[in-house]
Amino acid sequence: MLFSSITFLFMFLPIVMAVYYLVPNGAKNIVLLLASLFFYAWGEPVYVVLMILSIVLNYFCGRDIEANADNPKKAKLSLVFALTANILILGFFKYYGFLLDTVNSFLTTDIPYRVLPLPIGISFYTFQAISYVIDIYRKDAKPQKNILYFALYISMFPQLIAGPIVRYADIEEQLKMRKVTLRKLGQGSMYFIIGLAKKVIIANSTGAVFEEVAAMSTGSLSVLTAWVGVFSYAFQIYFDFSGYSDMAIGLGKMFGFEFKKNFDHPYVSKSATEFWRRWHISLGTWFREYVYIPLGGNRCSVSRNIFNLMVVWTLTGMWHGAAWNFVAWGVYYGVILVMEKYVWGASVEQLPKPVQHIYAGAVILVGWVFFFSPSLGYALRYLWAMIGGGSGIADAQGAFLLFTHWLLFVIAAVGSTAYGRKLLNNAVRFSANRTVRMTVGAVLYIGIFFLSVAFLVTDTFNPFLYFRF
Repeated sequence: MLFSSITFLFMFLPIVMAVYYLVPNGAKNIVLLLASLFFYAWGEPVYVVLMILSIVLNYFCGRDIEANADNPKKAKLSLVFALTANILILGFFKYYGFLLDTVNSFLTTDIPYRVLPLPIGISFYTFQAISYVIDIYRKDAKPQKNILYFALYISMFPQLIAGPIVRYADIEEQLKMRKVTLRKLGQGSMYFIIGLAKKVIIANSTGAVFEEVAAMSTGSLSVLTAWVGVFSYAFQIYFDFSGYSDMAIGLGKMFGFEFKKNFDHPYVSKSATEFWRRWHISLGTWFREYVYIPLGGNRCSVSRNIFNLMVVWTLTGMWHGAAWNFVAWGVYYGVILVMEKYVWGASVEQLPKPVQHIYAGAVILVGWVFFFSPSLGYALRYLWAMIGGGSGIADAQGAFLLFTHWLLFVIAAVGSTAYGRKLLNNAVRFSANRTVRMTVGAVLYIGIFFLSVAFLVTDTFNPFLYFRF
């Protein structure tokens, strides 16, 4: 079930909200847990069993680690067991087909296998489970005694399928007690509506443009068409994912939770390093805390630090997908970040700010080509078309796409910066009268909501890119 679906907006969410607000505080977690399991089972009726298995496994491993706090060897054994089990489950469902395809390709064999659909959100809830047991082992958090509360942490539907990845320590107290207020409900609703508009109006529209370009052969792409395509994808994936993150944060507020932001206007970055401080913040934090720092971080020799960075970014690429183009994407960013840190980073900082933005934009857009390409060969051919190796500098198709969607691109460009939210806030705060501001704000957000619904009703193109991760 998509957040951006009529079923969710007008059936599931209103019913869950009504029941949640009506029941006493002691029953709210149970209502939210049942709703979350139903939400997941709606699209994955079989794989809800896998999620329950993950909940039970990590709950008892956490308890066992605490029980053996005075026996480091046994505690570490429990941690290793939990990590191994989590990684094997994730690896089997996400990578075993990729592994066999690679073996068949290199050894010219034909080992048959059954293609299994990837359980939605498995990368997100598995990483949350791993962070939980590690934090218990490090004594950064205490294990949850109530298995229902722990189950809610793993399965909470607002952030289950697309993050942000939430550390248990950040919401440990909120699971026990949180305030559900009209103010939070209002703030959450505004977050949700903005996220819905990002997804339905901008991401879907720019995604449709990209689909037109992607349907063409790379040899027929002019430079203009290729760049229109990659810009369209860049806007699509940002508004798609940040929109879902905003909806998740908004839903969390509506149920009394506070989740940390997952995006901070990444396209205003002046380097790849800054971009990754602003993009998918919860994933970057996870890899820093549970992979990069344990490997030694930057408190080591230069050669070791380079190794640590390349390991982290190769794994980051693999986390996003079981294909060589994702591995290449991760390695690409690993190399760029190493070069920024040790080779040309200081020189880039000396450039005029507009040039720094152009540099970062070029690096990011090249990265997206690796990300969206079905193969490495396609990525190289697309990059070649971007610099003139296709069908020339410009053509009628590229000009048509640009001139018929220029307003969409302007809205997307402004919306991807802080100015977009400032314009929206200024539209509400133009009056000193509080009643006028509240009325205008209500009308504006309700209007955005129904405009989004209109797009949903009239447009059948409503994918969600991060479902496959």
